[in-house]
Amino acid sequence: MDARELLRRYLEQRRDLGETELVLDSMSVEDALALLGAKADASATRDRARGAERRPSRLEPPPTSDWRQAIREAGGAPEGPERLHAVDREEPMPRRVDAKPGTPEASQEAGDAAHVPSTQFGQPTTSPLEDVPAGLVVGGASRALFDDPAAKLNSLEEIAEVVASCRRCPLYATATNPVPGVGRPDADFMCVGEAPGANEDQQGEPFVGQAGQLLNKILAAIDLKREDVFIANVLKHRPPGNRNPMPDEVVACSPYLVRQIELVRPKVILALGSFAAQTLLETKLTIGKLRGQVHRYYGVPLIVTYHPAALLRNPSWKRPTWEDVQLARRILDRARPAGA
Repeated sequence: MDARELLRRYLEQRRDLGETELVLDSMSVEDALALLGAKADASATRDRARGAERRPSRLEPPPTSDWRQAIREAGGAPEGPERLHAVDREEPMPRRVDAKPGTPEASQEAGDAAHVPSTQFGQPTTSPLEDVPAGLVVGGASRALFDDPAAKLNSLEEIAEVVASCRRCPLYATATNPVPGVGRPDADFMCVGEAPGANEDQQGEPFVGQAGQLLNKILAAIDLKREDVFIANVLKHRPPGNRNPMPDEVVACSPYLVRQIELVRPKVILALGSFAAQTLLETKLTIGKLRGQVHRYYGVPLIVTYHPAALLRNPSWKRPTWEDVQLARRILDRARPAGA
């Protein structure tokens, strides 16, 4: 594998971890070019032959001290803006919260604010927080599945009963128990995961294993109790061997989740993990691109963060997760009446 491919993979990993900038100021231009496999030019060779004074490197630096420009001239720059996490030019940039009026940062924020996605009805959507960009929009604020039988279910209990006898996909045949969801029926805060695991399948309740214990701690950190929120998964039955859900399984199960959201009417949804986020937002973007924005799912603000199970494997993701749940808490506080 060549140096450029290694660098590309490294940058993608940092982007997926949620980093908004890559700092290479401690790396010289020559070293950055060497990492990209750039070749020294002829003038550098002649200068070295004359004994001209050079920095201790086998590469001649381009006529610039900016490493970004140097990489571009070497043909190694990724497409898109310099901020490496935003490869897609249409993706809104995260904005600084401390920008002062009249500064370049404030001008950048104004440009970012002008990039506002539109709903399927043509009406612009805005973020509940001025310092956080609006993200993707899925569905409208009103019921969108009125042709599906799930839309006629009038309570969470009815949904649970229907899920228990559901035959829309084959997962019921291999699962031990259905896992429709649990929590307060009028909760302001809703957590959505991917699918039940082994512990959830045995107990019929989402997030009850180690990942569930960590989720409880995460909720407690933003002053929320498990019994005060509603917790559900995209799928209501466990896929065999904890494999990823299949597209037809998601299509079969999604109406239940949408109806749960309609009945609970949460003020904010926290999507836990890549699969839940990508399924709800109907996108293939990574968590690194979906974090830090306020998306809309059938009119409800939606925040994306890492799955608690992933945090158990990668403790370094706990800090960005903390930032995400703080953002969700801010939206919740903004939506609640004063003193509630």
